[in-house]
Amino acid sequence: MDARLAYFASPTAGKALKYFMAAGREIKDAPLPAATQELVALRVSQINGCAACLDMHTKEAAAAGETAVRLHLVPVWREATVFTGAERAALELAEQGTRVADAAGGVDDEVWARAAEHYDEEQLTALVMLISFMNAVNRLNVITRQPAGDYRAGQFH
Repeated sequence: MDARLAYFASPTAGKALKYFMAAGREIKDAPLPAATQELVALRVSQINGCAACLDMHTKEAAAAGETAVRLHLVPVWREATVFTGAERAALELAEQGTRVADAAGGVDDEVWARAAEHYDEEQLTALVMLISFMNAVNRLNVITRQPAGDYRAGQFH
């Protein structure tokens, strides 16, 4: 599959993506566990069907020591016993934050309260920024059909 647009060959995309990727690096450096960040990035990307982001975040998570079992169980996290309460709260927030149109009301108060039990305000801010960032990146990649499979861990960081 070939991408519809070559982002890095476009002056317009190059200018915008420079700032966009800088935002992504800031979120990555936020006080939120790296494993949680990768799990959330994976779940958002699964929901949105973003092959390029699934490729990237699966490889980044594995390179950081994430187990294959946990990676395979992200889509069914509710039934899996391998995630902590904090990770489950983050995944639930990620799902409702991604399925805004489906949920009609966005993130409900109970989901927010569960996340707030595990994360302080700065970490909640990082989660919201990560979920929003991943949704934006997923849309860029899905619209332009960015291919998956060639990503190398650390390539963009």
